[in-house]
Amino acid sequence: MLQVLACGAVVFPGLFFAFRRILPCVFKHWSDADVVLVSERLVSSIHAIMATTAGVIVVSSCRGSVINDRHWLATAFVVWYGVPYMTYDIFAMYLSHFHRFRVKGHEDYKQHSLRTVHSFIRREFLLVLHHIALLTILLPVTLFFRREQGDFFIGCLFLTELSTPFVSLGKILIQLSLQECWLHKANGGMVLLTFFMCRIALFPYMYWVYGQHYGIPLYSVPFHLPLLTNLGNSCILAPQVYWFVLLCRKGYRLYKRSRSQDSSPVAAVTDNSKDD
Repeated sequence: MLQVLACGAVVFPGLFFAFRRILPCVFKHWSDADVVLVSERLVSSIHAIMATTAGVIVVSSCRGSVINDRHWLATAFVVWYGVPYMTYDIFAMYLSHFHRFRVKGHEDYKQHSLRTVHSFIRREFLLVLHHIALLTILLPVTLFFRREQGDFFIGCLFLTELSTPFVSLGKILIQLSLQECWLHKANGGMVLLTFFMCRIALFPYMYWVYGQHYGIPLYSVPFHLPLLTNLGNSCILAPQVYWFVLLCRKGYRLYKRSRSQDSSPVAAVTDNSKDD
């Protein structure tokens, strides 16, 4: 077990610290906050690509019987890379938070302390809770409570990571001051599309597939499942809906800003949306 956990426990922190070494050599004007942010986003994208690939393999291999078909990746990926990544990512998010406020000159951020940790948890509470919930719910369910069933649905959950590379690319483009280019606008559309399809619409799709397997209509599926299953899905889905609403609001603000810039050339020159 320790050898298995070492895979992700070495890969993700190793990539993070490698990017922290390489990026300052390429972008010499970047601050520590810039380097940590981009390093975190690059590692997140790598993990997301791995998870999405694993999801596609598992889902495509288990379509015959979505309840009983098995694929070793459904369990192995969670143990090898899912748990180590979620643990690492909490630490990486804290470092990004710390350096961001340190660069801004906050007195409390001259060194690490319980106060900086508390401030991070308070500001990023939903994200931290999301990671801890996956560690304390997804791992036990995957390893102990599935009775060797439902690999198809575990693969579907892997597919929720499809939107992450697009979210990360948007942050990196802003960091490179390319938020006005066509690539950033096209990427924004892909963020909304992939986030909605793979983090929101995916859940009713899984319920529909479950209903098809047992020959029951979609509206009856929640009554056919255990209460804890419905509660678990609701707890995962609720923050996704919240984040999607925030993404839509931000997209609408950027759309209005681009319209105003088109009508006012001066505004296009003076506006700086890097803080978004």
